[in-house]
Amino acid sequence: MNRNAVETVMGAVVLVVAAVFLFFAYTTSQVRAVTGYDVTANFDRVEGLRDGGDVRISGIKVGSIISQTLDPKDYVAVVKMSIEPSIKLPVDSVATIASTGLLGDRYLAIVPGAEDEYIKPGGKIEHTTPPVSLESLIGQFIYGMQGSQQPKPNVQGPPAK
Repeated sequence: MNRNAVETVMGAVVLVVAAVFLFFAYTTSQVRAVTGYDVTANFDRVEGLRDGGDVRISGIKVGSIISQTLDPKDYVAVVKMSIEPSIKLPVDSVATIASTGLLGDRYLAIVPGAEDEYIKPGGKIEHTTPPVSLESLIGQFIYGMQGSQQPKPNVQGPPAK
């Protein structure tokens, strides 16, 4: 009977620790939907970007990605995002798709411009940069190394006697 009580207490302790961990992880993460004004941006590629992803300025979350659609006329990806109302984006701002690490999650990074005029709600970020693909960088490195290698001359010493 004593063994069952110890197992029950240990199970309760494990559940409490798990609940505390989940609470801590949720409160310290920036997992929250941002409601504000909508802005769109067109990209050639949106590899790794997902709906609900972060929109960041200087690493600080200022918005959320609402949707990604394909423009049937121009065949570009249209990303719709919601930006906090307190953040005003200059019209010459640049949107780029960045990664949190080498293989980390992708997010939309905005570099604000210097213009005095701001993007209006429902407006568009005109300047965008597509994401850098790790696969294409590795391919360029490999093929660049193969092209730079020169054939070595076949130098042999004198014939053995």
